[in-house]
Amino acid sequence: MATINMNFQKLASGYLFPEIARRTKVWQESHQGAEVLRLGIGNTTEALPPAVCDAMKEKIEKLSDRATYSGYGDEQGDTALREALVRYYQRYGVELKSTEFFISDGAKSDAANIQDLFSSENVVAIQDPAYPVYVDSNVVAGRTGLFNKEMGLYDGFVYLSSNEENGFIPSPPEQKVDLIYLCSPNNPTGAVATHAQLKAFVDYAIKHKSIIIFDSAYSEYITEEGYPRSIYEVEGAKRCAIEINSFSKFSGFTGVRLGWTIVPEELECEDAPSGLLNSMWNRRQSTFFNGASNIAQSGGIAALEGDGYDQSRALVEYYLENARIIREGLEKIGLTVYGGVNSPYIWAKTPNGMDSWEFFDILLDKCHVVVTPGGGFGPAGASFVRVSSYGHRENVMKAMAQIEENLQV
Repeated sequence: MATINMNFQKLASGYLFPEIARRTKVWQESHQGAEVLRLGIGNTTEALPPAVCDAMKEKIEKLSDRATYSGYGDEQGDTALREALVRYYQRYGVELKSTEFFISDGAKSDAANIQDLFSSENVVAIQDPAYPVYVDSNVVAGRTGLFNKEMGLYDGFVYLSSNEENGFIPSPPEQKVDLIYLCSPNNPTGAVATHAQLKAFVDYAIKHKSIIIFDSAYSEYITEEGYPRSIYEVEGAKRCAIEINSFSKFSGFTGVRLGWTIVPEELECEDAPSGLLNSMWNRRQSTFFNGASNIAQSGGIAALEGDGYDQSRALVEYYLENARIIREGLEKIGLTVYGGVNSPYIWAKTPNGMDSWEFFDILLDKCHVVVTPGGGFGPAGASFVRVSSYGHRENVMKAMAQIEENLQV
């Protein structure tokens, strides 16, 4: 008799972004003809860098010729791409081996799948608020109890509160945990961890033989000096941290799909000596995954160097300028805002302690603007909304004009 994974039944509600889409659709059905301006989901909108497109077109041409056709690639990813990533990290003074890189179809799937390496008995620490995939993947894996509706939390998780008092960067937990999910620049708050803040987590992880899963998908948005772009800039991190990154927000690959995960050969945990986790992830990926598209990987190589890198940086600057416009516009109407400087996201405090979903409805109804309710990222986000800078400049400016005109707090 077939039975289901009952852990799916623990999931508190529908995934955040489909719920936003559902609510928006319902509103549009009762407001026929009204234009909705979307500053919610972090989906890139601008064209791919020309050099990246050229590289992918060249790869397609090779695939169209029997003499230059290629099928399955290297199981860890195209060797040339992994070597380009080695050089990319050297910009930050980080030395890694190409065998420590694993190419994937994006950071989100890796962030969900990486927990396959670890026992279901592991205790997990999650930043609150947190990107939902960190939470939901561990719920489905059986590392939590039921969802506590009164508290808005899952029993069994250790929540690391990220709030105004600590600048949205938490301290290491007081008790022993096994897996720690960190994201910097943070999605959704836009906060960036300093070297000292990351060092505190690295020291904790080494002491307790814990593993840090570090999401650095927005590292290219760090514009101010003094903030690490990789956790491996911190001494000792290779012994205790896995880093996940992506081309999605750097080079506009949200639909192209390409990312990477770094599992250092020095990485170890309580029952795994150096090298074992690297070989386990290699086995996991080569067994369950056939590799990222070779077309996408050719684009990734182009994005990391030369004109492709410069053009990708121009995309980042475009979205950061959008973030400045949004941040200043929200401040103008009296909202308290965070982020938007080293991040494409603005974390805006709702007026008068209003619930984030209530404020979502007001912005949609009065301003015809969609944002992301902070409560969807965890209870610590209940009084915030995330505003995304991913959009055409003209739409961002139009959205801010409508907010300024129709919403005064």
